[in-house]
Amino acid sequence: MINDQKSRSWCYLLLFLYLVVLTWVIVFKFAFSPEELPHFQNINLIPYGQSVIVNGKLNTRELFLNVLAFVPFGVYLCMLKPKWSSLQITLSALLLSFLYETAQYLLSVGAADITDLINNTLGGAIGCACYSLFSRILKEKTARILTIAASIGTAAALLLMVLLFAANHVV
Repeated sequence: MINDQKSRSWCYLLLFLYLVVLTWVIVFKFAFSPEELPHFQNINLIPYGQSVIVNGKLNTRELFLNVLAFVPFGVYLCMLKPKWSSLQITLSALLLSFLYETAQYLLSVGAADITDLINNTLGGAIGCACYSLFSRILKEKTARILTIAASIGTAAALLLMVLLFAANHVV
């Protein structure tokens, strides 16, 4: 739990930046211009069906990355909303994932996929569980240590975005 207002504000800023990066990755597929976006509209309602089969094999890498992408969301919510239950955190991850999947469909930039919804929600729940584990181990230092780790991770993600932007716009 974050006690002082300055740390809380910083954590909200980190959450905002994380959501910007997550939106760029999920909805805008790392694209820097509309021309780079895929233009298709699809809905997959069969969990772990054709959407995750590549060359006849289950694409476990994509499944893992979808889970991993939402772990920070669960951690951030636990830090910022300490009175929320694990169920509320998990439902928030479900809602955010649903919004992303809906946006992809409505913007015709990808497939709304039940598998992504499941794995993203699982990632949020795992983030909540990780926070709970960290708080048992680190006690009152949990929020400070996780905020430092989140700051480093966010800085790295933003640096990567800048480098990708620079590499894609070299004339």
